[in-house]
Amino acid sequence: MGKSIFSRIVAREIPAHIVAEDEVFLAFMDINPLAVGHVLVIPKNEVDYFFDVDDVTLSAMIVFAKRVAAAIKSVTACQRVGVAVVGFEVPHAHVHLVPMNTMHDINFANPKLKLSAEALAKTAADIKTQMARAVR
Repeated sequence: MGKSIFSRIVAREIPAHIVAEDEVFLAFMDINPLAVGHVLVIPKNEVDYFFDVDDVTLSAMIVFAKRVAAAIKSVTACQRVGVAVVGFEVPHAHVHLVPMNTMHDINFANPKLKLSAEALAKTAADIKTQMARAVR
């Protein structure tokens, strides 16, 4: 089986607007977002099904996502950051972090935004800056 598109992002074979990274996880902008600030969080180790991720990694992934979500909330000024695990579109476990002001904002049947690379890069930079401030 070939590497998923997300594993190719981890390997830097495909560019992405990365907002956070450590030894185990990567967070990057969704290029087909439901909202400005929509981020994907993945374990670097490719596992297809979210609930097949080992318990230690899965627990740590949620804590990692929590830090990213706090930065997203600050940057986008949304009421909440919604969390979704769908798992059909890419065979690599991932969590969607979606800025929300209503429950309908996280409906994957909604039209996806068409954002420029510049807009994605700016939002990614803003989230990274906010995360750096939070660490201090």
